[in-house]
Amino acid sequence: MSNHASISRFRPQRVTGLLCALLLSGCRTFSPDGGMGAVAYIVGSGIGQDAVAIRSPGDEARAHERVRSLLGKSLSADAAVQVALLNNRRLQAAYNELGIAEAVMIAASRPPNPSFTFTRVSTAIELDIEREIVANILGLLTLPARSRIAGERFATAQLIAAERTLELAAQTRRAYYRAVAAQEAAASLSSFKSAAETSALLARNLGETGALNRLDQARQQVFYAELTAKSATANQRAMEAREELTRLMGLWGYEIEFKLPGALPSLPTKPRTLHAVEQEAMDRRADLQVARIETAFFARSYGLTKATHFINVLDGSGISKTQKDRGEPHSDGGGFAIEFQVPIFDFGRPRVREAEQRYMRAVNLLTAKAVDARSEARQAYKSYRAAYDIAAHYQREVLPLRQIIFDQSQLQANAMIVDLFAVLSEARERTEATINSIEAKRKFWIAYTDLGVAILGGNGSGSDGAVAMAEQTE
Repeated sequence: MSNHASISRFRPQRVTGLLCALLLSGCRTFSPDGGMGAVAYIVGSGIGQDAVAIRSPGDEARAHERVRSLLGKSLSADAAVQVALLNNRRLQAAYNELGIAEAVMIAASRPPNPSFTFTRVSTAIELDIEREIVANILGLLTLPARSRIAGERFATAQLIAAERTLELAAQTRRAYYRAVAAQEAAASLSSFKSAAETSALLARNLGETGALNRLDQARQQVFYAELTAKSATANQRAMEAREELTRLMGLWGYEIEFKLPGALPSLPTKPRTLHAVEQEAMDRRADLQVARIETAFFARSYGLTKATHFINVLDGSGISKTQKDRGEPHSDGGGFAIEFQVPIFDFGRPRVREAEQRYMRAVNLLTAKAVDARSEARQAYKSYRAAYDIAAHYQREVLPLRQIIFDQSQLQANAMIVDLFAVLSEARERTEATINSIEAKRKFWIAYTDLGVAILGGNGSGSDGAVAMAEQTE
C-alpha cells in the first residue's frame, strides 16, 4: 500500500500538458517563398535576373508567358539567361531540392515526439493497466542548438541553389556568345563564298575567251572551293552552338525557332580595371558564403558535441498505473522512470575528436577557397583584359587596314597594274582577318562571362562541403 500511495501523487495529465507545451513552442512553419527569397536576392543583385521556382500551375503559366514574350524578338544575352532561369528543368529540380532542405530543417528543428505505451495484463484474479509517456529529455535540452544547426543547413542549401542558378546563367551566356559568333562567322563566309563564286564564273568565262590563263583560272576556282568547305564547316558549328543554347534554355517545339542577332555586341568603350576585383570576389562569391556557413555549422556542432559527449541516452517517462484485483476496488498510481546510460567503455572522446577535426577541416577549406577565389579573380581579369585588347586591336587596326588593302588591290587590278593572283591573295587574307576578328570578339565576351563567374561564383565549387554537412550527425 505504501508503494501505491507514493505512486498516486503522480498526475500523468500534468506531464502530458507540459510535453505538449514544449512541443508546440519549438514548432517552425514553412516559409511563404520556400526559401527562394535569398536565392532571388543573390541572383538579382549579381546578374540582374529573376530566379523563380515553379511550384504551381499559376507559376507555370506566368513563366511560359514571359518566355514566349522574350522569344518573340531578337534574343539578347540577358534575355537568353532569363529564359534559361525560367525554363530549364534541371534548375527547377535544384529548387525542388531547396524545398526538400526546408522540410528537413523544419523536421530537425522540432522537439522529438513523445512515445505513449499502453499495457493491459489480465489474469483470472487481477487486471493491470499501465500507461507510460516517454520523452527524450536530451533532445529537448539540445533543441536550441539543433535548431540553429538546422537553420544553418537550410541557409547553405539556399546558397547552393543560388550558386547553381549562377552556374546555369554563366553556361547560358557562354553558349549565347558562341551561337551568335558561329552564326556571324557562317554569314561572313557565306558572303565571301558568294563573291568568290561570282569571280570563279567570271574567270571561267575569261578563260574560255583566252583572256585568262589556266593557272589564274585554277587559283580562282580553288579559292572558291576552299571557301565552300569552310562555309559548310561554319554552318555545322553554328547549328551545334545553337542547339547547345537551345538545351540550356529548355526549349522545344516551335520555341526552337528563336531569333539571334546577326553579330556579337560591340566591345565596351573602356574595359574594367583590376582595382577592387579581388575584394569584390571576397564579398560576393556564393561558394565562399557557403564555406563560411559550413565553418560556423561545424563550430556549433563541435560545441554541442563537447557539451553532451557524456550523455548517450537520457529518457524521462511519466507512468500511470491502474491495478484491479478481481472483486476488489481499483487502485491508481503513477510515478517517474529515468533511464541513464553510463559510458563505462566510451567516454565520448572519439566523437569529440571527430567533431574537432571536422571543424578544422572546414576552417582549412574556407582558407583555401579564399586563396583560390582571389587567384581566380586575378586570372580571370588578366584573361578578360588580354581578350579585350586583342579584339579591340582587330577592330581598330587589322580590319580597317585589310579593307584598304583589298580596295586598293581591286582598283589596281581593274587598271591592270597588278595581276589577279594578288587580288585573290588579298581576298583570302581579308576573309581570314574577318573570321579572326569575330573569334577574338567571341573570346572577349566569354572572358567577360568568366570574370563575372570569378567574382560571383557559379562553377559549382561550393557544394562539396554541403555533402560533408549532410554526413555530419547531430
